[in-house]
Amino acid sequence: MRNLSARIERDELKKARGKKGRIVLMKKKGLALAGVLVLISASVGSAHTGEGAGGGFVTGLLHPILGWDHVAAMVAVGLWGAFLGPPAIWLLPVTFPLVMAFGGALGVAGVPVPGIETGIAASALVMGLAIAMAFRPPMILAAVVVAFFAIFHGHAHGTEMPSASDPLAYAAGFVIGTGLLHLIGISFGLLARYDAGVMAIRGMGAVIALAGLGFLTGTL
Repeated sequence: MRNLSARIERDELKKARGKKGRIVLMKKKGLALAGVLVLISASVGSAHTGEGAGGGFVTGLLHPILGWDHVAAMVAVGLWGAFLGPPAIWLLPVTFPLVMAFGGALGVAGVPVPGIETGIAASALVMGLAIAMAFRPPMILAAVVVAFFAIFHGHAHGTEMPSASDPLAYAAGFVIGTGLLHLIGISFGLLARYDAGVMAIRGMGAVIALAGLGFLTGTL
């Protein structure tokens, strides 16, 4: 009986210690999560107010994500690529950032490119219409369209780079941000394997096209 009582007491002590350890671990995780949220909030806040112009990587990452015209076009690239299927599903999202980097270099060098804002807005309108109308051009044509509009987006990002404290980190940030938006588009585009999914994708294309029209006319 004494041995049984002692064993029960030891088990209860282990459970108590384990529970206490889990509580401490949860508190540590909560503090870490709170710290991350504070950092993110500070970064987003500075990006909205313009105080983070020299923020390097974070500023570059947020630049495409916080601009609705950039978001619409970059999601459209991934969506259109997935809708067209292989090899467009990887070719278009790879072509865009590569050519965008070239456009960014033009912006850094101060090379003027006319109609930057118009080109950015038109990219959402054109690619949105292509998706909505289920337009399936030859692969080379689709890649040329994507590359053409990528120059405007890249130039817009590039003009911000000289003021960044770390231009390379800024460039890495906006390329990664662009890639994340492409992945979102690709994820939705995978619905194309279902009949209902095709209609949903075309509906998304129509929404993107309407947004592009709003950007062009200044209503958005």
